[in-house]
Amino acid sequence: MENILVIGAAGQIGSELTVALRKKYGNDHVFATDIKEVPADIKNAGPSAILDVMDDKRLIHFVIRHKITQIYHLAAVLSGNAEKLPLQAWHINMQSLLNILDLAKVVEDVHRIFWPSSIAVFGPTTPKQNTAQLTVTEPSTVYGISKLAGERWCEYFNTRYDLDIRSIRYPGLISYKTEAGGGTTDYAVEIFYDAVKKGKYESFLKENTALPMMFMKDAVNATVKLMTAPKENITVKSSYNVGGISFTPKQIAEEIKHHIPDFEISYKPDFRQPIADSWPQSINDSVAQTDWGLETKYDIKALTEVMLNGVKEKFNPNK
Repeated sequence: MENILVIGAAGQIGSELTVALRKKYGNDHVFATDIKEVPADIKNAGPSAILDVMDDKRLIHFVIRHKITQIYHLAAVLSGNAEKLPLQAWHINMQSLLNILDLAKVVEDVHRIFWPSSIAVFGPTTPKQNTAQLTVTEPSTVYGISKLAGERWCEYFNTRYDLDIRSIRYPGLISYKTEAGGGTTDYAVEIFYDAVKKGKYESFLKENTALPMMFMKDAVNATVKLMTAPKENITVKSSYNVGGISFTPKQIAEEIKHHIPDFEISYKPDFRQPIADSWPQSINDSVAQTDWGLETKYDIKALTEVMLNGVKEKFNPNK
């Protein structure tokens, strides 16, 4: 029987991944943890706790006490916020991962770990179109540097200690269930909230800035599919490319106007624009498709419709 620990269960990915994992493994076998209270629906549906992944002694005690077999480590300082506090972000992002990897060496029950990387590992010298699994990785942001270093540590622990650590280079993730959390791709979440609440949005990226994006349901499904694939199918020991779909702020605004004709968008690029400019515009994820059956089901049209309906429901649940 699997006992699963989700670290960062109050976050954008963690809140939805926890629900999916509980459906698969049973509510009582998925422990939702964060440094703050998890959402009420997650807290009420299964075991939860306040847990700081930086506290290595409490972390290992928790894992042993609850006989944890899989760990999903989702806690991180994201790209936009990391640029404001670079050394703190580096310390949190790196030390938290090393605490997990070091734990996995000594706790025999832990047989599989998930850690998210990001398209932020790529940089200005990376080919922008159809970016390959193996290519130039010279990130220019603290977040990207920490993710690239994390990939190297994951591969090292996988090969040096024969562990089973799996990872995805997430593109921008889009969800209506939790609001944006300090990432460079977060305009693609904010725009839907402001479209519903205000009828207008000021984008912090230029209108033709194309970036890879993925609807959260596709991202969660990809994560579960990766983690349930046979170990012998996993050929990438660092992190898999996952591309989703690519679009610009202008394109998503035009799609929103099909539903809200009076919607207006303006553009005021900020410090996140150079970050976005350093990232790929589209990703080649054929290795993930071949190894463990990656699928992307939501295109820009389906994503827009679901997001607008979800945000409207969130603010007007009785309508």
